[in-house]
Formats: sequence, C-alpha cells, structure tokens
Amino acid sequence: MTFAAPALLLGLLLVPAAVVVYRIVQRRRSRYAVRFTNVDLLGNLVPRTPAWRRHVPPALYLGAMAALAFALARPSMIVAVPREQATIILTIDVSGSMQAVDVEPSRLAAAQQAASDFVDQLPSSFKVGLVAFSTAPRIVVEPTTDRTILHAAISNLRAEGGTALGDAITTSLEAAGLDPTGVSTAPQTSPSPSASPSTAPSASVSPSSSGSATPGSSDKPVVATVLLSDGANSTGSMKPLPAAQQAATLGVPIYTIALGTADGVVQVQDDQGISHILNVPPDPETLAAIAETTGGKFFEAPTGQDLAQIYQNLGSKIGYTNESQEVTQWFAGAGLLLVVAGAGLAAHWFNRFP
Repeated sequence: MTFAAPALLLGLLLVPAAVVVYRIVQRRRSRYAVRFTNVDLLGNLVPRTPAWRRHVPPALYLGAMAALAFALARPSMIVAVPREQATIILTIDVSGSMQAVDVEPSRLAAAQQAASDFVDQLPSSFKVGLVAFSTAPRIVVEPTTDRTILHAAISNLRAEGGTALGDAITTSLEAAGLDPTGVSTAPQTSPSPSASPSTAPSASVSPSSSGSATPGSSDKPVVATVLLSDGANSTGSMKPLPAAQQAATLGVPIYTIALGTADGVVQVQDDQGISHILNVPPDPETLAAIAETTGGKFFEAPTGQDLAQIYQNLGSKIGYTNESQEVTQWFAGAGLLLVVAGAGLAAHWFNRFP
C-alpha cells in the first residue's frame, strides 16, 4: 500500500492519545463510585452495570479515527481489475493417450470438465476459441463469446491419434487471427522469463495488428493460449520450440499444463489386433520450455483436482490485470460505518447519543 500524503498518517497518533484519555476518565469514574458513602443504596439505584458493553462504542470510535486518518493520507493499493476484452485460445490434446485413467475419471474427461469451468469464469466479453490436436490440429471453435457453443464443443472431444504439439501452437495462433508464417523462428538471445504466479500475463497484439505489444500493457486486447497436453510431440511438421518462438515474437504468452502422471498407461491394438499396454507419461520439460519462451507459465496437473485449481488460477490471471488504484473511499466509508455503529449501540444500550 502506498500513500499520496504519508505525512497525514501522523493523525494515527490521535488514537493512542484518545485511549489514554479514555482510561483516565474511567479511573475517575471508579473513584467517584468508591466515594459514594451508601454502597447498598448505590446497588439499588444501579442494579446492573454495563460491564464490557460500555467499552464497545468508544472502541468503534477509535477504529473510525484510525480509518479516517488512513483516508486523509490517500492510500493506493494494487487491485485486480477485470480486462475489458481479450482473445483466449484453449488448445487441448485429444491424442490417444488422453484415454489414460491415472487422472480420474480419465485424462480427457478431467480436461473437459476443467476447461468448461474455466470458460465460465472468464469475463463474458472475452472471446474464447477452441483448438483440438492429436495427429493433426484443428480449429474446433473460432473465437467467440457464445459460451453455449464452447461447452458443446468441449464435451464432444474424443481421444485418438498422435501428438502434433508444434503444429497445435501454430494453429492456435491462426485461430487468434495472427499469421505465424511470416515470423522468423531464429532463437532470441534472451528469451522472456516465465511469469511469476502473481504476475498478470503480458499484453499482446490484437489479431489485426502486427508486431508484439509492450509487455504489461493493459490498453490493448490480450491474446493468450492455454495449452494442455499429456505427452511428448510425436508427429507434425513443426517442432514445439520453433513454434513457441513464433508465439513469443507475436507477443502471445502460452500457459502450458502437463496433465497426468509418469505411471499413466493406455491399451492399444496393433495391426494384427493384439492388445498392448503402453506407458504414456507427460512431457513437462518441453511444456515448461514453451511457457518460458513465450513468457507464460507452466503447471503440472497429476490429478483432476490439481487441474481444476490450475484453470481457476489461470482465469484470475488472464481475466484480470493488476492496477494501482486510490482506495481513499474504502477507509472513509469504513470510518463512517464505525461512527454510525458506535452511536447506534450507545443509543440502544445506554439511551444516549452518541
């Protein structure tokens, strides 16, 4: 928290001074009661003492003084402000390994539920697109604000085929209205570091503009990709890291999620109809490198509960931007409420105001 007029915080010294004055007044009241000669008569006149209740209104007044002192100093805080618009591409692995059940009820079912919940928590003004990838990626839903279409498309995903991770990234860029074909895939001398959990995603170019936007800018629509995969790249014309470099050049952060455990297995049949058990571990190293290259964030989801929490965190990260705002009205309002509460209790308990 910062203050535009920190010197006015000296007004907080009035609070301990008021406490001292209050204690002195209470001691004088006790001495007066002792000097009253007929103690029995005093007990009849005042059969019940207010006990702790008599201290409540003064305590509320002291709280009001502290709140008003903070308000005078004009405090500012970093608050999460909803973004007005953004384009988010959900890129979901639907390869055959998503049939594994190491994540209950299955990897694909857990991914569908978490992605559907994620869509619901994004601001309604956000456009969300859906890209599914296995042996080849495809744009299932163009970016839209229609959540009904997205829910239906997510629920209809089926798992089969290989994993074209690199092609999925370029297709996600195309789904957002960007053109990755003219972007150089030469490695940068200093790739963007991963965003910390408390950092909002870097703003990106809008689909109609070219070049990357200034990192941290909040005045341009955000374009970001949330990529979930449970295995290593096994097919496709584009390798994952060159594709990630294209996204980085275009200013699109990719938030990657490695779904599943190293013990995940699926049952497949060969050409002769013989069933085989294949181990299908995720590839966290590649997904972490993609996130680091693009300035996104990498997550591991060994369980469905972890996956749901990750999507929930991403919703608050992508859907909001951190801005410094003056919150004087918060403290002024709190001070007013405390004064009213103290006066109301004094009138109710002791028939006096305040």
